[in-house]
This record gives sequence, structure tokens and C-alpha cells, in this order.
Amino acid sequence: MFDFQYYAPTRVVFGRGAEARTGQLLRELGVNRVLVHYGGQSAVRSGLLDRVEASLDEAGIAHTRLGGVVPNPRLSKVREGARLARDFGAELILAVGGGSVIDSSKAIGYSLAEPEEDVWDLYARKRKPRGCFPVACVLTIAAAGSEMSNSSVITNEETGEKRGYRNDLCRLKLAIMNPELTVTLPPYQTAAGCTDILMHTLERYFTQGGTLELTDRIAEGLLRTVMKSALILRDDPANYDARAEVMWASSLSHNDLTGLGANGMDFVPHGLEHELGGMFDVTHGAGLSAVWPAWARYVYRDCLPRFVQFAVNVMEIRPGASDEETALAGIAALEDFFRSIHMPVTLKELGVEPTEEQILAMAASCAKGAGGKKGTAKVMYEADMAEIYRLAR
Repeated sequence: MFDFQYYAPTRVVFGRGAEARTGQLLRELGVNRVLVHYGGQSAVRSGLLDRVEASLDEAGIAHTRLGGVVPNPRLSKVREGARLARDFGAELILAVGGGSVIDSSKAIGYSLAEPEEDVWDLYARKRKPRGCFPVACVLTIAAAGSEMSNSSVITNEETGEKRGYRNDLCRLKLAIMNPELTVTLPPYQTAAGCTDILMHTLERYFTQGGTLELTDRIAEGLLRTVMKSALILRDDPANYDARAEVMWASSLSHNDLTGLGANGMDFVPHGLEHELGGMFDVTHGAGLSAVWPAWARYVYRDCLPRFVQFAVNVMEIRPGASDEETALAGIAALEDFFRSIHMPVTLKELGVEPTEEQILAMAASCAKGAGGKKGTAKVMYEADMAEIYRLAR
């Protein structure tokens, strides 16, 4: 195993009706003025936004709201939110929504802490932040894990670039999590969310060198639990226990717990998907399932022991005549699982058929965003990334 540091400072309040305590919990943080940030009209129509704001009113916390966050959250909305929060004198950004809303809120937090700087410079890797305003959330989608992670992903619609940035300064002060709020999600979004959760752990699982056995068992247990719960929710969307399992897995999968003791994280599939999202505006989880099988078949020989372990311990594959046979059976089994929850396993199934010119452009952008190379299962360069896009077609 490798040495590690672990930092997970977010307070989690989890359970039925937890959103009713929002005002009280923020008051405990000493907050007086809040920007309430949210996505579309579902938070309004469902009455959730009214309940949250009533809780803020009861606690004597002044608030203003900004909606309109979309999947693959936009830089222009971040800038709009920063202006509004600054004019209002907000002391905290409260995200009411899923990963896109939380990521947008984190970026607003960075903007407020350094108003003289361009926040996009962080995502373009031109500088590091000196601070971030506090962020909290009322979570409505189990997927991105942004509620407990140190990462956020923003799309610059002017350039078509979708970039992620990681820094502990943006970790949330508070995450309010009620699984009941996810019951009304469309089946496709639930499945895409479960896929994203799986990927956050898989990106940490496929690595070279020593690992921590306890971390492996945690990771494998999380993967099996999410797959089991995803199948339950496919057939019984209102199942509270399965919703709760998935919501908590979302947080644990991306707060670094499932990668402790390993020599880094792979995140090549995420990088490849970010380019798809930037160019074609696809659903994140669906984009991940569309590129993962091609990535896995491209790299498995370079990370064979881990793929064999995954096949046996997670996908319950009986060892074959060779390690290669076992590894390939494990990849195929996960591919079959994605199909079973109606997730695409090719770019064509995703509804995207990139030209060779677009493939080369995405590969070049992915490599540039990663500093030239990326990956721990197998180090990838621009040519490798282009080949995976081709294989994924």
C-alpha cells in the first residue's frame, strides 16, 4: 500500500424530512445571508424550494435565489451567480439539487473568494485558488458525489471545454440528504446516477502497485450494493431502502474513501466523457457507460491482476482457463449490467457518432486538459485516447 492523507470535513444530515432542518443547521454555522442555487423547475413544482426557504425564514436567514443550472453546468451561470451573491452579500451558497448545481455553487464560491480573478483560470489549470466561500447542499440526485468531494466540473460554453478541478477548499460544510427527494427522478436519470457512482469507485479501483486490502473490500462492497440497488430501482422506483443505499454510496464513492492506499486515480473514462459532454452535451453517467467498455478492453492487459480481482470479487465470475479470459468475462458482465439498466455501452447507443475530425479534437483536448497524459491502470496519451473513442463507436 501507499501512504495517504484523508480529509472529509463535510457534516452529513441524512434521513426522511432532513430538508426541514436546513435553516436551523445553517444558523448553527453562523450564517445570516444565503444564495439559494438550483436547477430547473422541478425544485419549484415539487414544493422543495418553498420548504427550504420556509426553513430559512424560520431561522431568520435572509436569502435570494438563482435557478437555471443545467446538466454540464455553464460558466456563464457561475458568473451570474457570483454577481448576484456579491450584490446580496451572501455568506454561503446553498445548492438545492444534484451534482451540477453543487458544482456550479462551488465555482461561485471560488469566484466570491477572489473577485478580482477569472474563475475559469482554475479549471484551465492556470492558477490555484486562495479561498472559497462556504457551500452547503440539499441533495436531490444521487450520482456525482459532489456533496462530499473536493471536485467540481464546469463547461465553458464559449470554447466547448468541460473541465474538472479538485481542491479541498471547496468541500461542503453541510450536506442535507433525504432519499425521498430522489423518488421522482426519471428512470434514465436514476440509472445514469448509479453509473456515475460506480465509475467514481472503478476509477480508483483499477490502479497499479500496492493497495490497501480493507479499501478494496469497501470498494467491492459498494460496487455490489449499487448494482443490486440499481436493479431494484429499475423495477421499484419508490423503494426507500434502495434509494438510501444509492444516495449514501454516491457520497462514499467520491469522497476518496474507496481509493485510500492506492497510487492515485485513473479517471481516463471521466476525462474522455468530459470531452463528449463538452462537444455533444450528453448525460454524464450515460457517457461514462458508453466509453468504459472500450477503455477496459484497451487497458486490461496492463492491469490484469486488478481486472481479474474485479471479475471474481465484484462480478462473481468463476475463474476461467486463463487470467485474460477471466478479466474479459468481468468486463462483459459489467457491460451486460449497464444494458440491464438501459445505459448505452457504445457511442452509437448514446446517440453520438463522432467524425474522425471530432475524435481527434476530443482526444487533443482531453490530453491537453490532463497535461499531456492521464491514467493509472495504463498511462494514456493523445493517440491512446483517440483510439478508445474509435473502439467505443
